[in-house]
Amino acid sequence: MLGKISKKLDTVLTHIEEWTLFVIVMAALISLFANVVLRYGFNYTLAWSEELGRIVMIYTTFVGTSLSIKKGAMIRIDALVQIFPKLKPGLSFYSNLLILFFAWMMVYYGYKMTLMQYTTHQSTIIMQIPLVIVYAIMPVMGIMVFIRTIQVLIQDTKHK
Repeated sequence: MLGKISKKLDTVLTHIEEWTLFVIVMAALISLFANVVLRYGFNYTLAWSEELGRIVMIYTTFVGTSLSIKKGAMIRIDALVQIFPKLKPGLSFYSNLLILFFAWMMVYYGYKMTLMQYTTHQSTIIMQIPLVIVYAIMPVMGIMVFIRTIQVLIQDTKHK
């Protein structure tokens, strides 16, 4: 039962992560391409396309973090593991605990920053997107990173 729920959650999160990345990167790519064509072809610039590109970079970083944990593509220094292979399970567990702590910090401080943006009603300069939308990715991705890390921990204990 728990295995089915975990598998379904994994499937749902993977679809959300992959489609979010696809849609926002394509939107940024199209707008930046249009900006280049307009700038060099017609001597006209879309000011909002650079702002959109900046927001997309923020979102792809956070969404990509969650997806990279799932795929095991996080950057790690493994020199100690190569020297002492028997330490791999313990160091891997310690690394995952640090990621859980980081995810908790993302949720806690991300929520505080998002709440601050909500109360001040700030928005981006050109596109007038409320900054609460930009900052809201932090606690949401903190939760997703937490879930993904728990899944990795469960998977590691099953493989032992």
